[in-house]
Amino acid sequence: MKRNPSDPVIDEIREVRHRISARFGHDPARLVAFYMELQKQYEDRLIETTKSLGRSDQSAA
Repeated sequence: MKRNPSDPVIDEIREVRHRISARFGHDPARLVAFYMELQKQYEDRLIETTKSLGRSDQSAA
């Protein structure tokens, strides 16, 4: 299987994500807890989805 050429932006994103994961010992539970806290901290910046609005009709999504 041939690998696609490296993309510097994607490589940088992967490196940052790896460093964040390393801060939590690559423990998924601790990492998710960290991201959940970030989500609470910046909830005013998040876009509401149909699911978060409590709508059951997914046809508009």
